[in-house]
Amino acid sequence: MKLFNLLLNIIWLVFCGIWMAIGYLIAALICFVLIITIPFGIASLRIAGFVIWPFGRTTVDRPGAGAGSFIGNVIWVIFAGWWLALAHLVTSIPLFLSIIGIPFGWANLKLIPLSLMPLGQEVVSTDQGFGSR
Repeated sequence: MKLFNLLLNIIWLVFCGIWMAIGYLIAALICFVLIITIPFGIASLRIAGFVIWPFGRTTVDRPGAGAGSFIGNVIWVIFAGWWLALAHLVTSIPLFLSIIGIPFGWANLKLIPLSLMPLGQEVVSTDQGFGSR
């Protein structure tokens, strides 16, 4: 299973992972420059690491994330989340047009909720395969 995840991650990296990670890195840099938005930049870096190598990992709700995460996610959606979600959607379209790209298109669509609400989420390793979540 680990070999399969490695193969999926390498293909993902070539076809869409690097580009999506660059988008998250740009969002993080903007957040770090604005100083007050540093927590958003940290969340964006966490997602960039997940987006560049997603297979074999998943996200879960972080215990103790409450109203602050919700308010932060609302602010995030307004300023950065919507265009990152749109990038995932646009990236998934050409992937769906090829047979081999369909699983990667689905993976892109599954990342849209995370791109919209990154605060209060945690990236964890999983022993389950690609289609099990």
